[in-house]
Amino acid sequence: MSETAFIDSGIPRTDVVKRAARIGAEIRNIKLSGDLPGQIVAAINGLLLEHKVIFFRDQGHLDDAEQERFALRFGKLVPVPTVAPSKGTLSMLELDSAGAGIRADVWHADVTYVDAYPKILVLRGVVIPPVGGDTVWSNTAAAYLDLPRPLQRLADDLWAVHSNAYDFAVFDHPSEAEKNVYDEINSKTNFEAQHPVVRVHPETGERALVLGGYVKRFADIQKYDGERLFGLFLSHVTASENTVRWNWKQGDVAIWDNRATMHYAVKDYGDQRRVVRRAAVDGEVPVSVDGRCSAMRVKVIGQPPANVV
Repeated sequence: MSETAFIDSGIPRTDVVKRAARIGAEIRNIKLSGDLPGQIVAAINGLLLEHKVIFFRDQGHLDDAEQERFALRFGKLVPVPTVAPSKGTLSMLELDSAGAGIRADVWHADVTYVDAYPKILVLRGVVIPPVGGDTVWSNTAAAYLDLPRPLQRLADDLWAVHSNAYDFAVFDHPSEAEKNVYDEINSKTNFEAQHPVVRVHPETGERALVLGGYVKRFADIQKYDGERLFGLFLSHVTASENTVRWNWKQGDVAIWDNRATMHYAVKDYGDQRRVVRRAAVDGEVPVSVDGRCSAMRVKVIGQPPANVV
């Protein structure tokens, strides 16, 4: 059965509301759970491939266990390599603005400092501030298509080194507590991976840019030139035409294709608390347009911290 037939028979098209022209759709009248029929799960996956990020309101019935049971329908769950999962879960990462946790207010794809980074992320809004705290996603396949053909050819040939060694120059006013958290992580675990700047999506065949805050340098390009190339490519990723912005409510769920998107969590809610929890589905090793695979360059593992979020 075709992907379109799955969508049409599993989820009515009238329940799919686009949120922006090139990326993002809200799916209505579905109660997410680990017990959804296979036909519905296939339809959700088809919509995810089409829209890159999909949103579900009114999912307050979910707890950590049921969120993970649902995420498991899309593949094996994988924790963040540098942080122990929340107690009693396989992969759950809690992002709590009240603590000194991992920041996400920089454009990035998740966990690209390993070779086979997660393919799908399932994020649930637990505590949402009355105003602020939106998340913005970008379609990196559309961004690639926006590049002039000579820049596409250049990007096709480039490789970038990604690392979890954080550069606080990219963050706005990091606190001492946040610096201590990252120092603790980096003192025990260091990952470095080399990815093609353009990967071929294993399910759609699309070419998508692989960039973001974990990029440290381009391979075989001096720093000065590399910084300008990075800014040039990133400007296409973050162009308004390629983005969608989601205004969170408690109980919302967002699911995105981490192979064809980047995202940015807007930190504009002051002292208000924001808590979201995220499950991750294991992904494939990226493949370049000429068939070469990403590779780990450095992998030094110590005992991970018990819980830093």
